[in-house]
Amino acid sequence: MSFQNQAKKTETSQPVTGHSAPETVVPPRGALITTTAARLTAVLRIAIGLVFLWAFLDKTFGFGYTTPPARAWIHGGSPTAGFLRKVDVGPLAGAMRSWAGAPWADWLFMIGMAGVGVALLLGIGLRIAAVAGSAMMMLMWIAEWPPAKATATGQATGSSNPIIDYHVIYALVLITLAALYAGNTWGLGRWWSRLIGKNRWLV
Repeated sequence: MSFQNQAKKTETSQPVTGHSAPETVVPPRGALITTTAARLTAVLRIAIGLVFLWAFLDKTFGFGYTTPPARAWIHGGSPTAGFLRKVDVGPLAGAMRSWAGAPWADWLFMIGMAGVGVALLLGIGLRIAAVAGSAMMMLMWIAEWPPAKATATGQATGSSNPIIDYHVIYALVLITLAALYAGNTWGLGRWWSRLIGKNRWLV
């Protein structure tokens, strides 16, 4: 018996009932994420969240890593002055130097770092965190201006790639985490999704 005849026999031998058998829905290739992948994505989310939150805490309290205690925010130091005053290359170099130490710049930067860090750790508001975090990364990318090989004074910038640097990677990771609903695993993503209802932009 050929394969075709056997297939026809199998089809006609099924009992006929009043209800049609439910169809098996096969998801498109790549539409599912495995349990292992979901957990690894959650680990990545938490790790990136700790990066942002640590930067906020170190600049606030001065743990002595990138921020000495004397320059801590709570002791009157500026979270943005040290970085922005050194900007000497790129189309916005002059503007960014003028922002150094400005209270509005300090507050926006610190709120952004804390907000993105907390959102990632809890697994909520990942879309807003992706937008805010990517905007900060873009500004930092412009401040360092990787396309330049030398500063205005002729010193080497140390750039190793004119386009892709760690700021771009961080931004892509934030966007990917939001797209994968990374907060649903080891986070409060599912609870948050029910809480916000139809306001999907808050996911």
